[in-house]
Amino acid sequence: MVKKRKLSKRQIAVIDEIFRGEVDEQSILDKYKVSRKLYNRWLADETFSAEFDRRIEAAFRQSAILIARYAPLAAAKLVALTESDKEETARKACLDIISSAFRPKTQDPGLKTQDNEPLATSDKPPGGLSDETASRLLEALAEEE
Repeated sequence: MVKKRKLSKRQIAVIDEIFRGEVDEQSILDKYKVSRKLYNRWLADETFSAEFDRRIEAAFRQSAILIARYAPLAAAKLVALTESDKEETARKACLDIISSAFRPKTQDPGLKTQDNEPLATSDKPPGGLSDETASRLLEALAEEE
């Protein structure tokens, strides 16, 4: 078994600060006296880039959790907007509901099956309702009123 190299305290500190997001990348490199050339070598290093990628995946996972947590509230507010006195607001809310209901499910490209294969994603919305079809449907509904 090959022993993996550990990151230095300086490399970990740079990654930590980058993901805290309080200052820009160059300011962090300057603070830790890391040249752009050295930083590029770190990024090309398998151990450093793997940790960097792991942090990126964790950040996206946290974002997805937050969005999922508030999705029911957002959906309820969107449905309430369909009853707005302002026609344009109600129309846009209807269009958003239709387009989001038939949007293809996107998946994190980093997610794998049990066999370590990438999970498949679909480019076509379920039911085949395109944005153009949804718009025509809304137009027809508006004409009925």
